[in-house]
Amino acid sequence: MKLFKYKEDRLPVLVFISVFALSLAVWIWVDSLLGLFLLSAVLLLPKTFIAAWNHHHQHCPTFYQTWLNRLLEIIYMFHTGVSTNVWVLHHNLGHHVNYLDQTKDESGWQRADGSTMGVFEYTMTIALTGYTRAFGVGKRYPKYQSSLISMGIVNIVILAVMFYFKPAATVLVFILPMLIVYLGTCWTTYYHHSGLDTDDHHHASHNNINKFYNILTGNLGYHTAHHMKQALHWSKLPQYHASIQDKIPKELVRNDFPLLPGLKRMTGNH
Repeated sequence: MKLFKYKEDRLPVLVFISVFALSLAVWIWVDSLLGLFLLSAVLLLPKTFIAAWNHHHQHCPTFYQTWLNRLLEIIYMFHTGVSTNVWVLHHNLGHHVNYLDQTKDESGWQRADGSTMGVFEYTMTIALTGYTRAFGVGKRYPKYQSSLISMGIVNIVILAVMFYFKPAATVLVFILPMLIVYLGTCWTTYYHHSGLDTDDHHHASHNNINKFYNILTGNLGYHTAHHMKQALHWSKLPQYHASIQDKIPKELVRNDFPLLPGLKRMTGNH
């Protein structure tokens, strides 16, 4: 029986399961508040990058079997704070459809008057409205809405049971990192399209072709290619980028690895 749709997903999934297993081990065996805090801080870094892979999974499900995808989505939820079909609705069926129209974009970076939000305003706006906007899009897609609700309940029940038995460990090992990674995800998306008011797909995304950055994010830096073919598996994005790179303005392609995506732009250094 085939499990993985693409063999390239085997290693990343093994890493994600391992990080989840380590988190569970910390939750089970560590009682010291200082120990919980320090170990959770160490595990936070890989969880930050796992957010990109959760995004890829909801564009192109990892397994042939639905039940395996749902189990993986629980792991993603406990790493990133984003549950089943949240990105399918908010991102795939919302943002990808509307990102050229800032009056409709679920991840819109423009204010109502047409001015550009700052990164903090954008981050808080998207974070606070992420689930409600996904739910709003879901009204048009009841199949995805149903899974969003049912899996959301499953995740809440699991968290509630864990909190009942070990409240401090649950907050430090899972809930707090989930909130941080969720906010970090919203922060990062600001730098994908902000300031690019255009109706040309080739001119509408910032790209980062740095090799190390793309290894850690599953080629998320090839963002124009991703928007041109959102269902294309992450492993195939570099090749597609190569086929369209002559149409992408050079100023929209960078090759570096900032500690925070867009840090140079944020400080005015391009």
